Amino acid sequence: MTGDGRRPDQGGARAPTGIFGGTFNPVHVAHLRAAEEVAEALGLERMVFVPASSPPHKSGEAADPIAPAELRRAWLEAATAGNPRFCVDPIELERGGTSFSVDTLGEIAARLAPARPVFVIGWDAFHEIDTWKDPATLFARADFAVMTRPPVSDASLRSFLPSCIRAEARVAPDGRSAGYGSAGGVIRLVPVTPLDVSASDVRRRLREGRSVRYLLPERVHDAIVGSGVYGPSPPRRGTGPAPDAPEDR
Repeated sequence: MTGDGRRPDQGGARAPTGIFGGTFNPVHVAHLRAAEEVAEALGLERMVFVPASSPPHKSGEAADPIAPAELRRAWLEAATAGNPRFCVDPIELERGGTSFSVDTLGEIAARLAPARPVFVIGWDAFHEIDTWKDPATLFARADFAVMTRPPVSDASLRSFLPSCIRAEARVAPDGRSAGYGSAGGVIRLVPVTPLDVSASDVRRRLREGRSVRYLLPERVHDAIVGSGVYGPSPPRRGTGPAPDAPEDR
């Protein structure tokens, strides 16, 4: 939602809008930096973060859980609150059930019409999009911004086009973009800073009682660590650190 309670697509000009979906388990600095760089590179007025309710490709385990959806939403809203271009849409949480991107894009594209949303995705997930629900419809409903990092930052889009779009994609000579479909769909490669931060590493560090400061946005560091969802909560003030653990986790 936007700061005044409107859906991110309501009111104002139909400027380019990025849709950045994910589990955000939890949100970390690489998520925010990548979103900022894509928005800047493509001139997006808004970047809408869409936390998944129940992601189809991920299943939490007792030893490595997916945090409750409302916690992930709250952390994401707090982490993005300082950037006027960022907002969070809880569409998948409100819909419930398994979170399929094709359903989400259908609802968002209908609100934004006639403009097309820009679906922001990592190159590895893009390459595997044939395994998603109804991938051809995804391309019919949105343009794509494909984030790349080394070792594929300089690779041509041709090298990882999914098969569902390969036949109709018209790749530019430089390999950095492609057009497709009668609706004028566009795929663009967007190199982003290769920050070596992942949610799985953050969760592992928390399980081990190690510091995750500067890996998480400062606005949500204490809330995520203190929740105890991924590992031991820090000791209460005045009780001293846990044995063999740093005070600042």
